[in-house]
Amino acid sequence: MAWRQIEVLRSAMPSFSTTRRVPFTPRQMFDLVADVERYPEFLPLCEGLTIKQRECEGDRQILMAEMTVGYRAIRETFASRVVLDPARLQVRAGSPPGYAGGPFRQLENRWSFADAPDGCDVRFFISYEFRSLMLQMLVGSLFDRVFRRYTLAFEERARVVYGPAGAGSVPRA
Repeated sequence: MAWRQIEVLRSAMPSFSTTRRVPFTPRQMFDLVADVERYPEFLPLCEGLTIKQRECEGDRQILMAEMTVGYRAIRETFASRVVLDPARLQVRAGSPPGYAGGPFRQLENRWSFADAPDGCDVRFFISYEFRSLMLQMLVGSLFDRVFRRYTLAFEERARVVYGPAGAGSVPRA
């Protein structure tokens, strides 16, 4: 019975997922998403990001990061454990084990990048639960709209960094 209740709660968390085809290589897109320190330059609502710790587990890099997000008078800072896996072209982020601060009770974010005709399929997933019902009511719909823009923000960033279509790095048929 307890397991079913947990599953119901987990499925009730707001979430968003999408796949976008972009004219860049999977490695280029992985590198953009993995460069978390640049997020304040282009990511909606991101006002600051600090890496608190870096360590390696084989070929994966584990980061402990703090991100500050803001909208009008609301500012919140939260921690994330970010796993960069270049061999699998995946980035995973989420609430660190035992972390009780920040606005989120739970946060999970996944990126993956796969070869596709004329570029790359970027898969993005996020689920989250605010710690406060009041915060959920104040900014929940805003966060939903912003998360829907995330993949577009990275695609726009790729055009700035790599040129309009990956600076010729994506083979054309």
